[in-house]
Amino acid sequence: MKLKIDENLPTECAEILVRGGWQAETVADEGLTGADDPALAAASRSEGRILVTLDLDFANIRAYPPADYAGIIVLRPKRQDKHSILYTGSP
Repeated sequence: MKLKIDENLPTECAEILVRGGWQAETVADEGLTGADDPALAAASRSEGRILVTLDLDFANIRAYPPADYAGIIVLRPKRQDKHSILYTGSP
């Protein structure tokens, strides 16, 4: 399964996923840093990648109909700092 990790998530997320056997690339890896949401969505769609993001705009199914994408995962953790994102559930 191919994933695209949005720039609002730590780059380490992609590294962790790759070690787990996923095909994960960051927005920065693909030269899309600073791209607007429609451009990021279009790139994800054309690559057949599931977008993983913290951006609530991608939860709008009218703007981003689920049938048009391999998937969009909008994470909503209680805290969005790097440590919380990377180590939630760790001892």
